Amino acid sequence: MDHAVVVRQKMTERYLLDELDPTVKDEFEEHFFGCAECAEDVRAASLFIERSKTVLAAPAESVAAPMPAGVRAPRGWFAWLRPAIAAPALAALLLVVGYQNLVTLPGMSKTSRPQVLPWTSVNVGTFSGEGNQLIVPKDSGFVLFVRIPPDGTYSRYTADLYNPKGELEWSLAIPAAEGQDQWPVEVPAANRAPGRYALVVRGTAATGQRQEVGRTSFELQVQK
Repeated sequence: MDHAVVVRQKMTERYLLDELDPTVKDEFEEHFFGCAECAEDVRAASLFIERSKTVLAAPAESVAAPMPAGVRAPRGWFAWLRPAIAAPALAALLLVVGYQNLVTLPGMSKTSRPQVLPWTSVNVGTFSGEGNQLIVPKDSGFVLFVRIPPDGTYSRYTADLYNPKGELEWSLAIPAAEGQDQWPVEVPAANRAPGRYALVVRGTAATGQRQEVGRTSFELQVQK
């Protein structure tokens, strides 16, 4: 399962709310056991849920102080200031803030912080050949500059990345653009094994016919 898909479809939250189909749930569990970032999100969200149960289980002040004679009970928005309503509302607000601090904001800081990623160029088709050696920190992402020979035959491409065991890690659709022969592809962080990775690019014509354009590989070294 692609990490970018996990983030885009908010699978961590849906997993904890038991909203995933059994098949997708199994795929997500297999993913986060090998992804340090998703495992941390699941741990933090689980901790938030446990703390939420504690807060919600605490008895709230349900009896308001008696209103003085002749004074009507507040209506409309002012009714929220009554203790019987304000206490649960405040508890709910604290839960929202707690979720943001434990899960949402830490996740945003991981993905929105500017950073320089390791990179290498890989060439397919007439440029084909083995790519350079790429050294990345453990559980880090990297960038592939994918060079594909220009060909007006295809309207789009599909890039498939295979790990050293020959297993498909992810597929990416690349739109063809006139005059463009290189695309920067950000590979999401994951717990990857070192070894030689293969990239296979296939072109799709306007008729829907698909054909392999070329393939290449690069050596990935993971720093401990």
